[in-house]
Amino acid sequence: MEALVERLEKAVVRLETVAGKLQFGPGGVANGDIIISSHMTNGGESQSMEAFDLLLSGSVSEYVKTSTAIGGDVAKHAEMVNDAMQIQRSFLKMSMTHREPAKTELADLLRPLSDQIHEVQSFREKNRGSDLFNHLSAVSESIPALGWVAVCQKPGPYVKEMNDAAMFYTNRVLKDYKDTDGRHIEWVRSYLSIWTELQSYIKEHHTTGLVWSKTGPVAPSSQFSAPSAGPLPPPPPPPPVFMENNPAAQHSALFAQLNQGQDITKGLKHVCDEQKTHKNASLRCPGERIPRESPARSQTRRHSPVLELEGKKWRVEHQDQSHDLLIEDTELRQVVYVFSCNRSTLQIRGKVNSIIVDNCKKLGLVFDSAVGIVEIINSTDVQLQVMGKVPTISINKTEGCHVYLSRDSLDCEIVSAKSSEMNILVPEGEDDYREFPVPEQFKTVWDGSGLLTEPTKIAG
Repeated sequence: MEALVERLEKAVVRLETVAGKLQFGPGGVANGDIIISSHMTNGGESQSMEAFDLLLSGSVSEYVKTSTAIGGDVAKHAEMVNDAMQIQRSFLKMSMTHREPAKTELADLLRPLSDQIHEVQSFREKNRGSDLFNHLSAVSESIPALGWVAVCQKPGPYVKEMNDAAMFYTNRVLKDYKDTDGRHIEWVRSYLSIWTELQSYIKEHHTTGLVWSKTGPVAPSSQFSAPSAGPLPPPPPPPPVFMENNPAAQHSALFAQLNQGQDITKGLKHVCDEQKTHKNASLRCPGERIPRESPARSQTRRHSPVLELEGKKWRVEHQDQSHDLLIEDTELRQVVYVFSCNRSTLQIRGKVNSIIVDNCKKLGLVFDSAVGIVEIINSTDVQLQVMGKVPTISINKTEGCHVYLSRDSLDCEIVSAKSSEMNILVPEGEDDYREFPVPEQFKTVWDGSGLLTEPTKIAG
């Protein structure tokens, strides 16, 4: 009983501290004491806030602890995530005592959370050469889960989608460290539990969307948001990884839109009455498709082509119609990252550690050998030829991939997911290849004790 009382006292202190910082002003609640008083009179709100505090003191705290044990970039990333969770807590606290504002004011309210999510994702992009890149990617791909507060109807399943996006990378962490360092295994468990528990929290307290107060004053967005030194800059582009058909990337774009605040209306044009669709319920829900950028704005986001060695990473980026790209004088510790290259050909001489092809179209890649994995991610019409040896080739979210194996690489393990039009070509004779399609459709049956899955021909 003493422990329970002590925990409740600490929760009250935390609530008073946060309430004092918000300072809602004349139209809202005057001070922390009154907020606590009105809040605690509503049993449902009290339970909701206590449940979220348990999430923070439980799985989030454990995640920060395991991240600190690993140290380096993972520890820094965890501090940013913890800050994002605290911002969300303040937002939830405010929603319990205030009525839902208009959409433009809601954008101001969500701006601190949007900024923090972008900071978490930018950290991954700035540290692509990190030895802990899979850890950073797991967090970066799933942190938009905190955007559930802007999702109508089904915020819980949305968080699950973000959790699934994280697991693509946490599975790699488990594979790399399962027999060498248990700290990373604990890190995966603690991080994924955040989103699992958040789903449970949403299901219990915000099943069909964020619950706002019905009786309080309208949320004062200008006073809740941090003061700005000037007009807001245009939103940064979302992270490049997995942009197409990716829930995490789509909702990152959502927060980029919300981050514009009042500037969000500048791109709108006048429509006559018969063209208005504001009564369409689907258009009133955040998370819908974002209007395509104008050609003028797209033009300003073009990047200069890059082919350079940065530390131990070769960067080949934004090449277009370049068919003489060459990397030589390589070393075993070096990795090659090929990003957003179109209608180009790259040759890699020597043996490297690993190769990643990300968001490329009509790319030809010829390399000698890799001691680690070669990954094709989110690309279209890629032709890959290995001259020496490679242990593993991974194809993910790719349409059209032809892999030419050498005689020395016939024992290569090829892993594919969410991809189509894949073909493996093996040498036959002196200068000929025999082509084999990779199955895209599978049949699963119950065999009495478990599920049995095997490739099948397309039904028709």
